Amino acid sequence: MSGHSKYSNIKAKKEKNDAAKGKIFTIIGHEIALAVKQGGADPASNSKLKDVIAKAKANNMPNDTIQNGIKRAAGALDTVNFEELQYEGYGVNGVAIIVKVLTDNKNRSAADVRSAFTKGKGSLGSQGSVSFLFEEKGQIILDKEEMEDLGHDAEALMDMAIMAGAEDLLERDDYYEILTDPTEFSSVREKLEQENLPMAEADVVMIPGNTISVTDEEAVKNLRKTLDLLDASDDVQNVYTNWEEE
Repeated sequence: MSGHSKYSNIKAKKEKNDAAKGKIFTIIGHEIALAVKQGGADPASNSKLKDVIAKAKANNMPNDTIQNGIKRAAGALDTVNFEELQYEGYGVNGVAIIVKVLTDNKNRSAADVRSAFTKGKGSLGSQGSVSFLFEEKGQIILDKEEMEDLGHDAEALMDMAIMAGAEDLLERDDYYEILTDPTEFSSVREKLEQENLPMAEADVVMIPGNTISVTDEEAVKNLRKTLDLLDASDDVQNVYTNWEEE
């Protein structure tokens, strides 16, 4: 998900064509493999795997696909060699960009990321060059219309979120955004699941402290080119920017 909490992007993700959905499932499949390798195949004792399963369900991945992915990962631990990497840099007009990668080929992913920045007239930076502009948070997105259908208003959801250990609940135009400390994300998500709250998105994300508005058409075109190219890479898990898209 590029940008910050763009629910329109989340909704679009769920309405994408089969090829795009296939990419999302591939990405989540890689996350399942890494989680199983790091903590085992039982979600009851592997909170990371439990989080990935929740993410898979939020993206409408069939349960059979999830379970088959866990079984495959458990049977191929010696061949799972994915690495988590982070790239940082600037797009045009000083827009900060963080790219989270999960890859089994560092050379390939580095080439993909470098090419995306170059073609969009941006530049890759060193580790830490832009991450100081962001804060890591657990983030849970609830569709406002869905919550209304279930009889939950902002006040009721705030009470649930705070009781579950969340830091805050923010009301947006068409969704609610629940924020948590990253270390409390799994616990909060599980408690809210027990309240039968369907989640449009649930993940640990990077949130910018301040956003940048870009009005120059050529600059916007180049920023979108960079983000589209990053999104096209199967190795790229998430892209975060401080660009406030119109």
